[in-house]
Amino acid sequence: MLTTDKITALYCRLSNDDDLQGESNSITNQKSILQTYADSNGLKNTQFYVDDGFSGTNFNRPDFMRMMEDVKAGKIGTIITKDLSRFGRDYLMTGQYIEMILPDYDVRYIAINDNVDTLRSENEMMVFKNVFNDWYARDCSKKIKAVFKAKGQSGKPLTTIPPYGYKKSEADKNVWEIDEEAAEIVRRIFQLCIEGYGPLQIAKILTADNILIPTAYAQTHGLPSSRTFKHPTEWCSDTIVKILEKMEYIGHTVNFKTKRKSHKNKKKINNPKSEWQIFENTHPAIISQHDFDLVQELRKNKRRMQKHEEINPFSGIVYCVDCGQKLYLCRATSLSSEQEHLKCSTYAKRKDDCTAHFIRTTVLEQLVLDAINKVTTAVRENEAEFVEAAMQNSKEQQTAELKAAKKKLVQSEKRISELDKLFTRLYEDNVSGKISDERFKTMSEGYEKEQRELRQIVSELSVFVEEREQKATNTAQFIAVVKKYSEITKLTPEIMHEFIEKIVVHAPDKSSGHRTQRIDIHFRFNVLSATVSADSMVYDKKRKAA
Repeated sequence: MLTTDKITALYCRLSNDDDLQGESNSITNQKSILQTYADSNGLKNTQFYVDDGFSGTNFNRPDFMRMMEDVKAGKIGTIITKDLSRFGRDYLMTGQYIEMILPDYDVRYIAINDNVDTLRSENEMMVFKNVFNDWYARDCSKKIKAVFKAKGQSGKPLTTIPPYGYKKSEADKNVWEIDEEAAEIVRRIFQLCIEGYGPLQIAKILTADNILIPTAYAQTHGLPSSRTFKHPTEWCSDTIVKILEKMEYIGHTVNFKTKRKSHKNKKKINNPKSEWQIFENTHPAIISQHDFDLVQELRKNKRRMQKHEEINPFSGIVYCVDCGQKLYLCRATSLSSEQEHLKCSTYAKRKDDCTAHFIRTTVLEQLVLDAINKVTTAVRENEAEFVEAAMQNSKEQQTAELKAAKKKLVQSEKRISELDKLFTRLYEDNVSGKISDERFKTMSEGYEKEQRELRQIVSELSVFVEEREQKATNTAQFIAVVKKYSEITKLTPEIMHEFIEKIVVHAPDKSSGHRTQRIDIHFRFNVLSATVSADSMVYDKKRKAA
């Protein structure tokens, strides 16, 4: 009998799947079997290493790693497990440890129920048993995925931890209730975004106000949390972005956002949105649909933070009519407020690619302010007439846009079909020897490139058509926004983005002897658009006021 003063490691492992099989695989039962075996075979200096709740396909288990560190330090002489599956269920990794790593450190390995003892035999059947254990793990993974999929398709939330702002109902763990204390912070984050603040600015505001981050909040309120943190009140922009994008805050359950690579690789990867399953109105909403949609619009037009503290209400929504690019704000400490202006980004970089689309922010602000006040006055004085006019305007606008998009979509799809037929003929001609391999390669590459470009166009047009067809005139929603305000005297980012979808700036026209510039203002919800003009009189008035 071999005697040694080294540790006899008694390793126990239990995963959630093993737990379903009952007491036979319990940690208590494993400990009893291992200790009895060690005592009966004269193996002294025993020490338990236990991983409870860890899969056998994962070798980054805390106590397993601790045990291997002791192996490499020369502290362990023997490792005993109940069976091979307790050591691991990945046959490649398990074989590498038992047949290569442990022998390098002169460590004996024993699997009691599988009759494996590396000191006494070659254990020819061990490799097959490891493969069977791997197959078992794969089979369990398939069954769990099936259960997981069925649960997700039923509309129950798949996440075990509700989003910040919600908590599980005590009556039903699949039901979420609003956690008012955290929900107030969520509402504040959305409101700050509507007011024009970006994620980094919002994070700085919350940090300055010593608001607990979601993980710290969960831990201090006894809620489940799987993450750690260094500073409980230090918010980061990524956290703000995730909150602003969560559809759960409007009362929807969103399942299948992520998936695992395989039953061995537990790394999460994001699914495309087309694979998400969204179940509407499954729990109370913290954020209104209007505010959520408004924030998503703002996020599409996100801009880098200006050096000035004042937020520019026109950020991301002013476009050049000719090149379609955004106008950027020219603002500096050396410029007065009357000199601040918006300029076409294309013209600023390459003057040959566009013309000078330039407008002062004070002029644009007055034009937009007047247009908004005219609309709000029209709603207040004759709501019924406004509704009728808005519906007609939206219908005409959408009909023209849809007609053009659908025509191009049909043409593109037809050409893709023609290219498929041409490619087939080309292949047949190459096989029959009518054209050379070199000619076939050149022509096929050209056809394939054209097809790729057309498929991209078809994809974009399909999304456009779908959005336009689904985006019915929501005049009632626009009127609800109007009724929130009386007379508006100053434009704020919140007011701007509640009323305006985009502003299109034309090049100035000086043919009449004085400067005239056309501005197209597109209101939200496809309600209406307005064309206004800025001329030299407006600029002269602003100059004199300065």
